[in-house]
Amino acid sequence: MMSQLDEIFAAILENPGRYVPGSEAYLKLRASAREQIEGLFRSTKPNPKPFGPFGLIALPYTQMGAIDSLDLFGLDELIIFAFYHANRGRYTRVLDIGANIGLHSIVLAKCGFAVRAFEPDPRHFALLSSNLMANAAKSVQTFQAAVSTVDGQKEFVRVLGNTTGSHLSGAKHSYGEREIFEVKVLAIAPLLEWATLAKIDAEGHEKDLLLAAKRSDFEHLDVIMEVGSATNAEAIFNHLSVLGVGMYPQKLGWQPADSALDLPISHRDGSLFLSARGKMPW
Repeated sequence: MMSQLDEIFAAILENPGRYVPGSEAYLKLRASAREQIEGLFRSTKPNPKPFGPFGLIALPYTQMGAIDSLDLFGLDELIIFAFYHANRGRYTRVLDIGANIGLHSIVLAKCGFAVRAFEPDPRHFALLSSNLMANAAKSVQTFQAAVSTVDGQKEFVRVLGNTTGSHLSGAKHSYGEREIFEVKVLAIAPLLEWATLAKIDAEGHEKDLLLAAKRSDFEHLDVIMEVGSATNAEAIFNHLSVLGVGMYPQKLGWQPADSALDLPISHRDGSLFLSARGKMPW
């Protein structure tokens, strides 16, 4: 007998283009998913819980300012997880850029991928490491570092009111109480050469990462990502148009974008898929 989470993942896979952020179908499925997640992942103990087609997952409840670990299971994330599962035979090596406390990396490991996970905040990195251990996610290699255009050190802003929104200095505007310190950064170019899929949640730094990508990278690589501003969306659209790389926004039901206005400009618009293959493979 299918659980309600199984049914939610099945609904996503049956018609992924239906769940456009803000639509009636999206809001209804989001409410149903939140109810299920609330019932499963409220405990602060690493108790494994059944998570749809991914089997048992342990993710202790964690507060991260105004955001908590339950928010990491939002509908947009479940849609990405469904995409991972649907493409278990397509991809092999995955980058998790902005790994946070590790949920994407855990799910990717459950799908059988080799994963390289990058998280610069030492507090989140400690939680990432313990969560990977609790899930026996041995195919995940972790790096306490941000990803940028060159190797080195950069200033990092920890946003205390929402540590999931922490970012490299200058990548975006943030408000409230903050802590600023140096973190290690690794150049993206060799990482793109290694990967067949990249998940990018770089909190405003995504423009710099994508502008460093070459056409040859997309001969073996697809990307699923967030875009954090209209300025970043325009720069990404212009660069990828020159490269001949397709852009498929969730807010268009994963259909091709015709202009920068079609791209997301915040997490509220859902995700963006990039590929030179001609469509999003569901």
